[in-house]
This record gives sequence, C-alpha cells and structure tokens, in this order.
Amino acid sequence: MTEQQIEANGLKLCFETFGDPADPPLLLVMGLAAPMIWWDDELCAQFTEAGFRVIRFDNRDVGRSSWVSGRAGLARALLLHSAPYSLGDLADDAAALLDALDIEQAHVVGASMGGMVAQELAIRRPDRVRSLTSIMSTTGARFVGTPSFRAAAAMLAPAARTREEYVSRALNTFRMLGSPGYPFDEERMRARAERTYDRGVNPSGAARQLSAILSASDRTAGLRRLSLPALVVHGTKDPLVRVSGGRATARALGADLDLVPGMGHDLPPQVWPRVVAGVRRIAGH
Repeated sequence: MTEQQIEANGLKLCFETFGDPADPPLLLVMGLAAPMIWWDDELCAQFTEAGFRVIRFDNRDVGRSSWVSGRAGLARALLLHSAPYSLGDLADDAAALLDALDIEQAHVVGASMGGMVAQELAIRRPDRVRSLTSIMSTTGARFVGTPSFRAAAAMLAPAARTREEYVSRALNTFRMLGSPGYPFDEERMRARAERTYDRGVNPSGAARQLSAILSASDRTAGLRRLSLPALVVHGTKDPLVRVSGGRATARALGADLDLVPGMGHDLPPQVWPRVVAGVRRIAGH
C-alpha cells in the first residue's frame, strides 16, 4: 500500500498498511531517528502471511510525519528529566493513530526506542494493547541496557551535511551496531540509507527523540502491573542496548525471553521468521 498521512494527536503521521483489513492489527513502532521503512517490506510481508494486518508509521520528527519544534539539551534531559516531549507523548501519538484508523486494540511490536514507546503505550493504555513484543529495548532503569562507549559515541556524532556523507556514515553505523553472527548485507543497507535520506532526515528531531529517551523514568514498576501476553527479543551481541536491558524487560513483564545468539542492534533477515513466529505465538493465532 502507498504511504498516507492522517491527523493524529495534533500531528500529521505518515503510515502504511499491509494485509487484509479483516485480520488482527499489528502496530510496528520503530526506534531513534528511524523511519517506518526500517520495518522492511519483506518483514511486513512475513507478518501478513502470518495472519496480521500490519501498520507501520513514522514517529513524529522522523521521515514524512510532522517535524516539531523545541531545543533538546541532553544534559538537561539526563539531570532534570526535561525534554521537548516524552516517550509518553510518542505513545500517545501511536494511540491516536489507532483512533484515527478506527482500531480499538492492536498487537504492538516495538524495536529499540520503539520498544520503549510500545512499553509506555501498554502502561498508559493497556486497553489498547492485545500483546506486546519488545525488541532490543530496555526498561529505562539506569544500570541495565547501557551502551558500549563506541556505540554511545556513534549516537552523538555530528549530523551529516550531504547525502553522500549521510549514506557513508549510516553504513559505518549499521556495520558497527549490527550482528556479528550474520553476514553484513552492504547493498541492502546502502539502499536503506539512501531511501531514508530521500524521505527526509531531521537531525534536530533525532536530538529531541534522544532527549525523550534520556529524560524517561524507569518503567519497571509499570511493566510489572501489566497482565498481557508479552515477548522480549534481544541479541546477545547488542552494543547499543546491551542484553541486560532485554533481561530486565522480560523480568518486569513476566514475558517470554528470546535471546538470539550473534544478533546485534538490528534485525538481520535470517532472524525474521523467528521473530514472526514468536509474535504469532503470543498473539494466539
């Protein structure tokens, strides 16, 4: 399906849907500075073949959704828990998208920051979440899921000034954060970087999203109160959100924990069938 825009929570959110509208809805939430196309078309097709109606969307400040205003200060976010908007606001965007699409409940899958947003959505609006899958994410507790120095530095690098520089840097970052247990597909990742740049790259938006992450409170207590089918997927070689974040999330939720050997902070195509099967299992169909 072609991209569409819809009014939700005072914003324009860009989204796409795949599959039969009569099938159970599956909302995919992507991570920091990552547009919806990072949920690969082929992965979305595997979800539809598993019996889901898939909805993917650009978070605010990413791609073709609304870019907002506000100055992000990372020290202020860490020390004062102050940011232009919160993970809760991003969760409210997701709930508003479901409203706009007339979807009462959805299975929700989030990756990285998207996992944090999915957790926040389940905590704030448990009536909207039929099942929760948190991938390569964490609870917000300060001493779990901490990045390696090299991975943290990559997130704080200055913005690229040209398309060529963006693609080159993105390839280096994808390679550094990626899965050492799987081949690096440079052609696929170059195409992803080029398409991402062409859809719109927003460095100040990335800073605002990072501020939302750094200013967030620990979600552990809220996750413990949830009673819903849940799955946590995490790579054993993740350098950005280390595996302790996934373990903590699974403990808090009482969720199934799938630790994927050799997976880093990405989803290699070889892992997609495993993830799809896990989501299908906890969804109960």
